[in-house]
Amino acid sequence: MTAPVFVADSLRPEDLPGGEYVLDGPEGRHAVSVKRLRPGEDVVLTDGRGRWAEGVVKAAEGKDRLVVAGLAPVSEEPAPAPRITVVQALPKGDRGELAVETMTEVGVDVIVPWAASRCVTQWKGERGLKALAKWRATAREAGKQSRRVRFPEVADAATAKRVAALLADADFAAVLHESGTTPLATAPLPATGDIVLVVGPEGGVSPEELALFEAAGAAPYVLGPTVLRTSTAGTAAAALLLGRTGRWG
Repeated sequence: MTAPVFVADSLRPEDLPGGEYVLDGPEGRHAVSVKRLRPGEDVVLTDGRGRWAEGVVKAAEGKDRLVVAGLAPVSEEPAPAPRITVVQALPKGDRGELAVETMTEVGVDVIVPWAASRCVTQWKGERGLKALAKWRATAREAGKQSRRVRFPEVADAATAKRVAALLADADFAAVLHESGTTPLATAPLPATGDIVLVVGPEGGVSPEELALFEAAGAAPYVLGPTVLRTSTAGTAAAALLLGRTGRWG
């Protein structure tokens, strides 16, 4: 899939009279004024939840209206297996958006922001809501850029107790931590179900959090011989898991 991807609010057959759809608003503006698409060029429309359709630009009108034709049939990409969730401790500055962007590009399915005890950044009140919205917008844009039709879910910020519950329900649960003696590259992985991986903050996962997660069934694993920043560790680990599970096969 090499054609540019744009988000359509709905791709139900009844929303595509004659196999046409009009992109307007921010998506239409991006297509017409930024991408400068013209009649005859191929595009892909998706709802970001797995439904997608290929089409051809019929008309570019004004600065923010793109008419796409030939959108039948609508296809649906099956949910990937196993599903990969990364619990991402809140990094400093804009490194959170970097982590979300690159994890989306490699194929992570769910991203859970985690307010770890050693995080310098804490999401509180209006500031927290804005930060979460920014992560979700980043995932949407990165999903389009990487030609995904099933964008990752960015969950609400989680406490350590909530993270432990996710780990307890997983088919494979792991914490990236220097105390681990087993490389993630050799861990036994399920072919289906849920994989949940915890990435700690720059200051590391606290002993209390590590004990909580181990009690929930998450063993500590090491990724490699070098120490990665929290904003890059999740992407590197996810790439390893995607390769080992065959999703990159």
